[in-house]
Amino acid sequence: MTVFGFAYNMDVRFRYLFLTILCLGLISTAAAQDSSQRPVEQLPTDKSAPPPKDNTANPPRSDNVPAGESSSKQTAIDVSPPDNDAKSHPEAGLGNGDVDEFTPYNPMKAMKDVEVGDFYMKKENYGAAISRYREALEYKPHDGEATFKLAEVLNKTGDFDGAKENYDAYLKILPNGPYARKSRESLEKLKRK
Repeated sequence: MTVFGFAYNMDVRFRYLFLTILCLGLISTAAAQDSSQRPVEQLPTDKSAPPPKDNTANPPRSDNVPAGESSSKQTAIDVSPPDNDAKSHPEAGLGNGDVDEFTPYNPMKAMKDVEVGDFYMKKENYGAAISRYREALEYKPHDGEATFKLAEVLNKTGDFDGAKENYDAYLKILPNGPYARKSRESLEKLKRK
């Protein structure tokens, strides 16, 4: 029985081997016919034309700048701030030192910080919520939602001056915004205290 099973397996193996060789042969024949039928592009050559000059030492330039000199000097852009910029915009914090760094505007990070701040508010972790709302305002300085929510959490923690300041800031940003009525009511309550 095992001899018959072995013979059967060998017969099947030879059939698969034969089919594989046959397929490979047909594929190679088809590929050879395709490559022989493709047209070969022949470029006309002028045998009487002189050979091209070696211009590696002095390459041709369309901007008339001598070789070895950069053309970017002609297109340089002055990115320095105007002379009176620090005086005109004192809230920007320009000219406070020799370091010119700023937080880049990133509304997506601000939105994520507001979302995380909301999470901390629900967990009553007010310190972390304040930190996240302030960080959101660093990435998006005039974000109405972050400003209002910062005012709310400051009000809950007892920082009434900070709460008043942020409620006022929200009303300056969005006087008719979704939290405007609540901001006005909270300001009235804070003025009574």
